[in-house]
Amino acid sequence: MKKLLAVALLLMLFVPCAEAARPITFTFAMVDNEQSNYYKGAQAIAAAVNEATEGKIKINVRAGGTLGGEADTLDMAIQGDLDIATCANSVLANYIKEMAILDQAFLWDSQAQANYAVTHEVGALIQEKALTHGIRVIGYMESGFRDVFAKRPIEKMADFNGLKIRTMQNEGQLQAFTSFGANPIALAAGEQFTALQQGTIDACENAVSNCWINKFYEAGVNSVINTKHCFVYIPICISSNAWERIPEDLRDTFVAAVAKGCEQQWQFLNESNAECTESLKGVGVKFYDIDINELKAAYAARQKADGTAYDPTWVAAVEAARAAVK
Repeated sequence: MKKLLAVALLLMLFVPCAEAARPITFTFAMVDNEQSNYYKGAQAIAAAVNEATEGKIKINVRAGGTLGGEADTLDMAIQGDLDIATCANSVLANYIKEMAILDQAFLWDSQAQANYAVTHEVGALIQEKALTHGIRVIGYMESGFRDVFAKRPIEKMADFNGLKIRTMQNEGQLQAFTSFGANPIALAAGEQFTALQQGTIDACENAVSNCWINKFYEAGVNSVINTKHCFVYIPICISSNAWERIPEDLRDTFVAAVAKGCEQQWQFLNESNAECTESLKGVGVKFYDIDINELKAAYAARQKADGTAYDPTWVAAVEAARAAVK
């Protein structure tokens, strides 16, 4: 009997230890496929977290939209049904209305300025609002500055007249392309290739690597216009349920590791854009510069005519980032 009691006591001591040794595992959802720099970045985040926490926290990346689109997975994280969701900043703005300030065209002068904003004052405001929706923003990947991909050369603003272009469906982008004289069209991202082939649209816009990866040059795109008209972030949102599973003494380490992985993704994006630019040139796609000041003036005039305004606190945070990084 004494032996049985001793074994039972040992088992009682062993089970909690085994439970403690078992890693915390999070599911990380993204819509981009495994060939993208975004997936490569997500894997860098997972590796950084694993190393920093000595294997105590692991991240399983589910790519290609297998768990749903950006809006779907963000909703799941908010409801506590998914650990980590990623989405464009315009999607998160459906919950945090003040974030619409980031949808403006020509908001940032450089990648460094844009990244400073979300890691300082602007990021603090986003975090404050995100917490009210049951999520926490633990980092930012990015698709960065976007250019125009067209089936005809565009060398001056007048060349935008009547151009049917698929854009992100937010006020900033719709205002911008309308002010240039183009005709913005609502279309799912996955329908762009066929729409270009069939002439439903004449152009689309994204990070230049997107043009190569999606083979838009095979659908008639022969021109890339260096507009750099907007900058897109990819906030990484963890549910409150998942956050509470992280021991308090590991939370700062976890967030710092995610930030390290995000910085790697920023570099992967830059490398991908550079490589894809050369690849596009190799298949005959031409790159055009355009008078950005003319585009900015037209956009500013449209904003003024529409009475566009943003929360003063958020405006101040944006201006602080502009001042901090010239």
